[in-house]
Amino acid sequence: MKSFQFPLERALGWRQTQLEQAELRFKQQAGALAEIDHERAEVEAADFCAEIEVRAWRPVWGGDLAALGRFRLQTQRREAALHARRVECEKELDQRHKAMMEARRRLRLLERLKERRVAEWRAACDRELEQQAAESFLAQWPLRQ
Repeated sequence: MKSFQFPLERALGWRQTQLEQAELRFKQQAGALAEIDHERAEVEAADFCAEIEVRAWRPVWGGDLAALGRFRLQTQRREAALHARRVECEKELDQRHKAMMEARRRLRLLERLKERRVAEWRAACDRELEQQAAESFLAQWPLRQ
């Protein structure tokens, strides 16, 4: 019996490559989302620290309070921009997740087809081997009598 050959082996390899690329893009986008969250945490921490620092000053001058107010406005604008970036990043992450799942589904489809074909090939090998054994037995049968 000849060895097993899956005619769609190249397509299977291509699907595997597509899945790896989709997973990589998903991980990169997840990393971008984590970076946005990290940046947002830094902005919030800076705002909190500035507030505590100004409150600890004695005496506090009007210019200091005005500078704190401007800093707070800048912080709010940065947080709003980060929030908008995060929303867009989440949308992109969702799209990449869907693409990754679709690539995984397509790969799994070909893998199942290959498994089915291997099982059919093994069954055919087993039948052929059984038939050869039966023919061999029958060929020797008249000699045994």
